[in-house]
Amino acid sequence: MLRRLDKIRFRGHKRDDFLDLAESPNASDTEGGDEIPLKMPRTSPRDGEELRDPAGPGTLIMAAGVQDFNRTEFDRLNEIKGHLEIALLEKHFLQEELRKLREETNAEMLRQELDRERQRRMELEQKIQEVLKPRAEEQTAQQPPKGQAQANNGADRRSQGLCARVQKWFSERFGEYVEDFRFQPEESAVETDEPLSARRLTENMRRLKRGAKPVTSFVKNLSALSDWYSVYTSAIAFTVYMNAVWHGWAIPMFLFLAILRLSLNYLIARGWRIQWSIVPEVSEAVEPPKEDLTVSEKFQLVLDVAQKAQNLFGKMADILEKIKNLFMWVQPEITQKLYVALWAAFLASCFLPYRLVGLAVGLYAGIKFFLIDFIFKRCPRLRAKYDTPYIIWKSLPTDPQLKERSSAAVSRRLSGHDKLQTASSRSYVSSAPAGLSKDEDTGRFHGTKKGNFHEIFNLTENERPLAVCENGWRCCLINRDRKMPTDYIRNGVLYVTENYLCFESSKSGSSKRNKVIKLVDITDIQKYKVLSVLPGTGMGIAVSTPSTQKPLVFGAMAHRDEAFETILSQYTKITAAAASGSDS
Repeated sequence: MLRRLDKIRFRGHKRDDFLDLAESPNASDTEGGDEIPLKMPRTSPRDGEELRDPAGPGTLIMAAGVQDFNRTEFDRLNEIKGHLEIALLEKHFLQEELRKLREETNAEMLRQELDRERQRRMELEQKIQEVLKPRAEEQTAQQPPKGQAQANNGADRRSQGLCARVQKWFSERFGEYVEDFRFQPEESAVETDEPLSARRLTENMRRLKRGAKPVTSFVKNLSALSDWYSVYTSAIAFTVYMNAVWHGWAIPMFLFLAILRLSLNYLIARGWRIQWSIVPEVSEAVEPPKEDLTVSEKFQLVLDVAQKAQNLFGKMADILEKIKNLFMWVQPEITQKLYVALWAAFLASCFLPYRLVGLAVGLYAGIKFFLIDFIFKRCPRLRAKYDTPYIIWKSLPTDPQLKERSSAAVSRRLSGHDKLQTASSRSYVSSAPAGLSKDEDTGRFHGTKKGNFHEIFNLTENERPLAVCENGWRCCLINRDRKMPTDYIRNGVLYVTENYLCFESSKSGSSKRNKVIKLVDITDIQKYKVLSVLPGTGMGIAVSTPSTQKPLVFGAMAHRDEAFETILSQYTKITAAAASGSDS
């Protein structure tokens, strides 16, 4: 860096050749004037004689001196400009060097630490002065007479030396520990959030899976003990546990098992191959992370990780919400059982000896874990009737279930109100004029925006939409057998009747654009995902018929699952009726 500055500094003429700034004219706003004071060089007497003699030999020298020193204003400005450029370049490179030094040494943090130490030193000095001030006052108040002071001078010096040594020893030994109890304002560290990255997200999910593996394997082994996966291991564990509880050695037994587990982990960390597990571990193939991923692969990777995270967070949320609802009396009949059990446990702990309470709890836990749970898992009906903790846990609702129940109650109230309105309308229909037939009146309630339902699709009058789809499901029909874009995709509404699947196009009033499919002619029906790159399971239904080479797809359907269940149930009912008719 210094070499670079030297090159820039001496790029032009040398410093000695420049006009001295002290001898240069003063820079001012009138710098461009004609009258510029010039400082003439000093001349010796001999030179003066030569100058006074026009014909003398010094005429040429004088002319050269006058030509050198009578520089124009432009030349002087150029020289000053060169000085300024060199100074600015030096300043720039020095600033760059200073910035690099600041980055390397982190001068700001050092300055803050120095300020803290300085403040700390000032506080310590103030404390020392506060301690020494009353001591000095006591010494001045208790100062003995001069004769006595001279007599006791040696003893005072010895005592002061001893006190100083004791104080020094105490500060060296315990000063650091005393400073640890010093109250300081807590520094809040702001954590920066990392940007979203597909690779980082996948790595974090794998880390979570590896970190939770010991816990999951422990839970699997406990479940295997309760299920008697290995009869000999479960029998030995049951016998040892019951004996330990009976003799009051349950807590020492668990502590000994923890020490044994840590010892085995130490040996495994040292390189020993020790593997003890009731359930055999299945080694999963770990795929090496790919370096170069395409956009679609990254998107699919993020979707997979997001789906796993969604399911994991959903399970955790269900558990936490059930615990919260248990303690918040959401279902009083369930929380009441817990309330009574807690009162019984409290009274038993107050009046019964702890040894008896511990024995009863330990025996019940062993019998419940090894015998009762085994029977309940093998007999689901018995478990659903008599397993109280299982029944309580399954009957506890989550927050989404509570919302569904409240919305269902509201819908039931609304449906009851609608029934009252329909009853009043029926009474109005019965009192209507005789010229209006019943079929004409009911046709008004089963019509579309363009007319009556059976007229639009050329069906019989008894073909009406089912109650679940009276208004139809908005969707788009994708017919991949057609070549034209206008025929390839059509927007409209889908209806389901007892025997037909009806699609009403919304673009044209012609019935040629509508589609009617017999449920009996359907060969296959399944949920369909039109765009595989989008998240989720899709919003389409694919229907295959003998008349089409490729399945017809009803896509962009908001209530896809409801429509699919309705079509599938009606299709199953029609096919079952057709099969029974053919058998008879």
